[in-house]
Amino acid sequence: MERELRLTPVRRKVLSLVWDSHEPVGAYQILARLPRTTRAPAPMTVYRALDFLVEAGLVHRVDSLNAFIGCPQADQLHNAQLLVCRRCHGVQEVIDQAVGKALARSKESHGFAPDAPFEIKGICSACSTGERSSPAAGRRLPRKAA
Repeated sequence: MERELRLTPVRRKVLSLVWDSHEPVGAYQILARLPRTTRAPAPMTVYRALDFLVEAGLVHRVDSLNAFIGCPQADQLHNAQLLVCRRCHGVQEVIDQAVGKALARSKESHGFAPDAPFEIKGICSACSTGERSSPAAGRRLPRKAA
């Protein structure tokens, strides 16, 4: 999908920082990683850039973690679900077509459509099997299509 997006230098850098982290990242973590010029960027600058990137579908906001992750399917419209591990805070984006169809039916029946991916909280397989000896806060799990 070809889109005309106005990626200012700040938006481009924020997008790069979200994607480079490979884990959920908070706005203040992004702010701390932005290059310092003659004046320090304001938090509102980061929040505005993140709002733009979320609206453009390039990143997802993970409400339960107050963080952001890159969207691996940014080139197509989709109903994503975010699996959020309560232990390690890893996030896995899945696109389950059955869930997408259920959401479409809900919109038809109730006139309600979610405006963001919804989060399903639980324990990831690595944490439940003990593969992680200590919580790896913010580690993103590999993406699997359902």
